[in-house]
Amino acid sequence: MNVAIVGATGYGGIQAVNLLKDNENYKITYLGGNKSSGSKWSDNFPFINLKTDKLIEKISIESISDNAKIALLCLPNGISSTITRGLLEKGVKVIDLSADYRYKSLDQWKKIYSNEAIKYKRNDYDLCNEAVYGLPEINKKDISTARLVACPGCYPTSALIPLIPFLSQGIIDNEGIVIDSKSGTSGGGREPNQKILFSECGDGLSAYGLINHRHTSEIEQIASLVSGSDIQLLFTPHLIPMTRGMHSTIYGRLRDPGLTSSDCQILLDNYYRNHSNIKVLPVDIYPSTKWVKNTNEIHLSVKVDNRNGRIVLLSVIDNLIKGQTGQAIQNLNLISGLPLNDGLQMVNHYP
Repeated sequence: MNVAIVGATGYGGIQAVNLLKDNENYKITYLGGNKSSGSKWSDNFPFINLKTDKLIEKISIESISDNAKIALLCLPNGISSTITRGLLEKGVKVIDLSADYRYKSLDQWKKIYSNEAIKYKRNDYDLCNEAVYGLPEINKKDISTARLVACPGCYPTSALIPLIPFLSQGIIDNEGIVIDSKSGTSGGGREPNQKILFSECGDGLSAYGLINHRHTSEIEQIASLVSGSDIQLLFTPHLIPMTRGMHSTIYGRLRDPGLTSSDCQILLDNYYRNHSNIKVLPVDIYPSTKWVKNTNEIHLSVKVDNRNGRIVLLSVIDNLIKGQTGQAIQNLNLISGLPLNDGLQMVNHYP
């Protein structure tokens, strides 16, 4: 299968090249990037060897469609929407890593991504409605037949996977859910950004985007769909001074306060028993981001406070792999008719 990687020199694109360059099921036939166009891959990343060194091309619908059947769009928010319709009309399936098609309602996207909405005058309501949310653990069947997949954000991935088993079965209240997440600095992308300079964030921990963070509405959209009723929750992200990794702690209230930690651990384990990349840890073992670094795994743990009927869910992911490009490759596999985790059996070099 010929694959185009568009936005190849950003963190998402770099991960995509790394994950696909030795995969016998796929051939990287196009690398696109406007700022880096005209340079060779090896000029930018001499430490990541391709079997055949490739030129990074100016992004164009014609060049992509001439070279590939599927395109991974590793582009900033807003830009994907400028080329997606053209690619689909050329018969190219699209896996978008940006937020452009995560919402069924374009009006909601315009509200949440207001700065991008001003810059990119979108009117693709039909494509927003068509796009399949690319969380393979809940949308495997729809993803496999889709021509447009919207990959989730890293924060929603880390929160929704532990929450979905409990929401889908009505085990926790829809009210009062709190998500506390911490991300490595690579989540801010590769473009220069003052807040992720080492001298700004090193040796410190800080919250940001309180109350109105963009990912809150994305999490709420899927949580509401899964539970069958409207959910409003509290989400607070933090920046932690490490390159990659994400840790989420999620709090909720059990509808049956008699459930124990072991009961909830068994429920999680049964729900994800067919997903080899999801590891449910024994009770009283709590995951570290180091355990999943450079892998597509997500590790989950659960603890119940029987004094007050509250549940605590813990999850860790590599924000650039399961939180971004590794999940995109899972979607690529489903579209291609391959096993979900094909080519993603990576080893974590602990410590």
